Amino acid sequence: MAIQRSDLEAKLREIEEIVEETKAHTKTTGTVAAIGVVVLVAVIFLLGRRRGKNRGKARVEIYRL
Repeated sequence: MAIQRSDLEAKLREIEEIVEETKAHTKTTGTVAAIGVVVLVAVIFLLGRRRGKNRGKARVEIYRL
């Protein structure tokens, strides 16, 4: 059985299509993951800031004798 040039070209095109699909999928997944991380950090920041406003106030009572 001999390997023809057309066989090699067909297999290389198939591999190229798979690589392109994988690259497109990875790019989309990476973008979604990056957006998710940014949203998560923003939510944590805002919740921490809100909690810090209540905790940061010191109460001082002065008694006169």
